[in-house]
Amino acid sequence: MDAEKGAAVAEAERRGVALVRAPGPRVAEGLVTHIGRVPVDAAEARRQHAGYREALAGAGWEVREAEPADECPDAVFIEDALVVVGGLAVVTRPGAVPRRAETAGAERAAAGLGLETARIPPPGRLDGGDVLQVGRTVYVGVGGRTDPEGVRALAGLVEPLGRRVVPVRLGGVLHLKSAVTALPDGTLLGLPGTFDAAAMPAFRPVEEEAGCHVVPLGGDEVLIGSSAPRTAAALAGEGWRVRAVDIAEFEKLEGCVTCLSVLVPERTG
Repeated sequence: MDAEKGAAVAEAERRGVALVRAPGPRVAEGLVTHIGRVPVDAAEARRQHAGYREALAGAGWEVREAEPADECPDAVFIEDALVVVGGLAVVTRPGAVPRRAETAGAERAAAGLGLETARIPPPGRLDGGDVLQVGRTVYVGVGGRTDPEGVRALAGLVEPLGRRVVPVRLGGVLHLKSAVTALPDGTLLGLPGTFDAAAMPAFRPVEEEAGCHVVPLGGDEVLIGSSAPRTAAALAGEGWRVRAVDIAEFEKLEGCVTCLSVLVPERTG
């Protein structure tokens, strides 16, 4: 971590470690499923990723980079490779076969943080972007990149840790976190019509697609994409401290603020 980021962490309350992976030279070739392909500016993506890392550091997270995976265009979306539950890092088995090469470096990064690691075994498929943890409940999106076998495998690993796993059927979105995320108090922000709302508690509908993508940063602070200005303003008006970041190049690849990092909170006790 460079001196500027280190100073930012020193000035803020330490939250934990944020694992990221810089966009590689083939980032513009990333997969798209539910949107049309448009050109991605790789240089701008690198600039935006730097801004994203700065936002995490400014909120008290020690930013660490996983080793590059330059042969994998989607490797920047590191959330899909790891699910961290307490001291356990579950290494996923991505639903898109070309993405499975991304997990080895992510696993080494998790082990380097002292986390225990476990893998989703074949034939299950699980993307980390389908996993939304709210308290001790783990919602898992099914129907896109994640299948029921992957959900069962995850449940076998995290239920002994006191978590309850709930599958949620998806429609027309890549991942569960493409459709719904949670504020620090557990309030769900969701895009109506994209997931089985009956499987989850009542959610607060948002009009801006990017408005349902938030990352709790600790305390009353949240991260959101600058492409959701009305949602950001509404949250700020309610007393949340909002950090908005421009990730437009990643949104062209169905990415959002959640999938560019894996947050590993500081453990106490």
